[in-house]
Amino acid sequence: MQSAQPVEQLGRNGNGRLPEDWHLAGFDLQPRTRLVFGRDSLEKVGALARDLGSNRVTLVTDKGISAAGHASRAIGLLEAAGLHVAIYDEVRENPTTADVAKCLAIARVHRTDLFVGLGGGSSMDTAKGANLLLTNGGEIKDYWGVGKATKPMLPLIAIPTTAGTGSECQSAALIAEEESHLKMACLDSKAAARVAILDPLLTVSQPPRVTACTGIDAIAHALETAVTTKRNGWSLMFSHEAFKMLVPNLPRVLDNPSDLDARGRMLLGAALAGTAIENSMLGAAHAAANPLTAHFNVVHGQAVGIMLPHVIRFNARDESIKRAYAELASGPEIACVSEGLDEAVEALIERVEALLNVARMPRSLAEAEVDRAMIPRLAAEAEKQWTANFNPRHIDSKDFEQLFEAAFEPRSEGDRLGN
Repeated sequence: MQSAQPVEQLGRNGNGRLPEDWHLAGFDLQPRTRLVFGRDSLEKVGALARDLGSNRVTLVTDKGISAAGHASRAIGLLEAAGLHVAIYDEVRENPTTADVAKCLAIARVHRTDLFVGLGGGSSMDTAKGANLLLTNGGEIKDYWGVGKATKPMLPLIAIPTTAGTGSECQSAALIAEEESHLKMACLDSKAAARVAILDPLLTVSQPPRVTACTGIDAIAHALETAVTTKRNGWSLMFSHEAFKMLVPNLPRVLDNPSDLDARGRMLLGAALAGTAIENSMLGAAHAAANPLTAHFNVVHGQAVGIMLPHVIRFNARDESIKRAYAELASGPEIACVSEGLDEAVEALIERVEALLNVARMPRSLAEAEVDRAMIPRLAAEAEKQWTANFNPRHIDSKDFEQLFEAAFEPRSEGDRLGN
């Protein structure tokens, strides 16, 4: 590994100086996940599982992935390598403790020694949750937080079929409590995938709506990780590179779903953004999105997309964060920092809004059929979300109320930065 650059060479602003009010945070780099990228890379799953010492695999996926034929193909490849395979294909979007319990029961009977999560973030989260309970016992709530597992966990191979969550590069399992739908973030380095297989061919079967929602989510990951309080020299490399890959390629895959080059760039960009999350967390857009999903079933990517322009505008009132957004915008040549920070951030917001339009996302909470009377409750719940703690500007329930109010009306021409 190359030695780190001196601090003065990292994170420079437009005039070559570090911002006086922000310094690079320290970090502890311990790469855990092997990335295998390329067309037909799924073909390697059997050999990779054998390399991990596996004999009995539980494949965790959903009905849509099974219907698309991806699950049977993966099973065939694993069995051809001499492995015994059980399948749990009842994963639901935003998995709950009940979903994890069902998966756990199958893995336990099968005497599983390796999990394969095939699908979107929900499949990978379910596999991680079942892995936690199979190896460490107890209930999911026991692992809510950071580093709660005390025993080693089984290996996990993560195979995303969407370019969105980046869960394949994260150690977190997001599991909701079955009754309350409260999302519990269980973060443990032992839960991270040993191998992530990134095969663009697996993403071609996505319905256009899934491509749009997951793509917007991935872009939001790149945006939020670039400005959180935990951002650092390592995480920023992934945030910026992810943003450069995702912004131009989402319109390409929406226009031509069979464009494998664009599909591959979206898939890799989502993984890079997931790596950024692992090293810098997320912010207020995700904190605001979770209550919208819990109470009104607004699809996660749509909820994040509706809130994102308003959160950017809120955060950019801080000069150092304004610069961070402007520098992010310079990567895919949305704007140039030297032409003015306000102008660069406004151009960034306009590009995000254009992408939301291309993706045919709802542009207001009213359009998403959210009850305006629920704003106080939504705001109170958003403030308590884990990711709110890492937003670059302090944000409380009153701030969230203002963001939700702003999100009820489509943006007007007079709604400029700082107004």
